[in-house]
Amino acid sequence: METGFAAAGGQPPEDARKRDAPAGSVPARRVLGMRVDATSYAHASDTILELGATGGGMTCVSTVHMVMEAFDAPDFQRIVNGAELVTPDGMPLVWMLRALGIPQATRVYGPDLTLSICARAERLGVSVGFYGGTPDILDALVERLSARFPQLRIAFVHSPPFTADTPRIDPASADALRESGIGVLFVGLGCPKQERWMAAHREQLDCALVGVGAAFDFLAGCKRQAPAWLQRLGLEWAFRLVCEPGRLWRRYLVHNPRFAVRALWQCWRERRARH
Repeated sequence: METGFAAAGGQPPEDARKRDAPAGSVPARRVLGMRVDATSYAHASDTILELGATGGGMTCVSTVHMVMEAFDAPDFQRIVNGAELVTPDGMPLVWMLRALGIPQATRVYGPDLTLSICARAERLGVSVGFYGGTPDILDALVERLSARFPQLRIAFVHSPPFTADTPRIDPASADALRESGIGVLFVGLGCPKQERWMAAHREQLDCALVGVGAAFDFLAGCKRQAPAWLQRLGLEWAFRLVCEPGRLWRRYLVHNPRFAVRALWQCWRERRARH
């Protein structure tokens, strides 16, 4: 099933629900003021499907880029901190969680989380949907996921028109999306647009919203993923920068050094406070 969205500008409501701790029973820490939850693929997948079955909620898949966007924009930090779940997508955030007292913290990578959710959704008979990306990317994504999960019900797919502002959903489209019966909507608009979109629409939609960034491109085979060994070393950013220097140079060459300096300062300050 497909429906359309109206692209009207606007900021997320300031009275969006606030949440100081993740849904479920996992520890969390603030990294430069932004909450990151020490979840796992199994916990995150189960939590998201439960949210979809009990009225909805939003999940942010967090990276260094998201932390720095939140650091620079307090309203965006409130949006992320108000999410039901904030997973550590990037290895630097896993290292920060460990440094801040959660030694068991592991990475929950957006593309792999998407596959984990789809596998569980197929087994449980839960329908899913995809919002974002281009028509070609979504066609390739649906084809690949359908081949991998033949019984997965993909009940909603839509490529919104590109806009510099956060697109808004009109009431009729929100009704149509609810009527599709999906339990999980994957949102691939990129950070920070997708998080603002989810915050602006979470009260209108009763499915779980999961912002997965570039996962659509990777899973569709339209962009190459960094080798696993580079990901383990926390160097995925270097691989992506080489692949897309014009688009990503500022994100990595400006945000990453700022994050490193401030993260080290936070670790030193908190260690000093404990002793």
